[in-house]
Amino acid sequence: MLAAIAAVSLAIGIVNAFSGAQDAAWRGDSYDIGRRLFWEMSSIAVILLLLPLLVLAVRRMRRTSGLAARTAIGAIALLGFSALHITGMVWVRKLALWLAGGAYDFRFSLATVLYEFRKDAVAVVLIAGTLWLLESRRELKTAATAPAAPPAPQQPSSADAIWLRDGSSRIRVVPRDILWVASAGNYIEYSLADGTRHLIRGTLGGAESELARFSIVRVHRTRLANLDRVSGVDLRPSGDFELAFDNGQTLGGSRRYRPAVAALGSRTAAEGIASADRPTIHKQS
Repeated sequence: MLAAIAAVSLAIGIVNAFSGAQDAAWRGDSYDIGRRLFWEMSSIAVILLLLPLLVLAVRRMRRTSGLAARTAIGAIALLGFSALHITGMVWVRKLALWLAGGAYDFRFSLATVLYEFRKDAVAVVLIAGTLWLLESRRELKTAATAPAAPPAPQQPSSADAIWLRDGSSRIRVVPRDILWVASAGNYIEYSLADGTRHLIRGTLGGAESELARFSIVRVHRTRLANLDRVSGVDLRPSGDFELAFDNGQTLGGSRRYRPAVAALGSRTAAEGIASADRPTIHKQS
């Protein structure tokens, strides 16, 4: 990036030197291409030394949000660049001519400083604009070649979680993890897929009302089952049935609630049972 800017700057400097010498010759002055090349190259050398300053300013502007803040950074960079460029250029010329046995007079004045500042402003805008475009291209290329980030694991939302309350204790449970719920006197027992069980004071009817929206329905007078976790159903001649869950556990149901199980065969994948995991209904003769 810096090499390309240096090459363009040198080419512009050489063209300016030859153009200035030709204009001088047309006015009747000395052609003196060597002196004009020295003026241009000394200025370009200092500009190239100051390029890191512009790179830092452009990157800082890209990381900064807000037009006012970016404008302030650009103004500070321009003033600093111009001051350092004029000072460095003058001293390079003074030193080179002193070593050659000559002298250099910058003819310091407000008009001279403004003249150099105008040229510096044009140079800063062109170089900074080029740096901005190159930085944008580099970031796009980096983004295109960077490996895709692995998808974040899906976490159950708060709306899909329930709290089991027992006195002052509260247990957060994801309905998908519930296999079945059974009544136990004045308590109800939640059986989870990982083998955990929670005994909570309450009624099975209350749990049924709360869990029906999660496809956890009554399959027995004393039991609820999570139909989304069912992988197979065995129908008995008596009308009773046995549910097989996707983790290998089983649960019995009574014929009174057989219609809820019979509907499993027509449940769609969009309702939570993939086609590969649809329950297989076995009738025993």
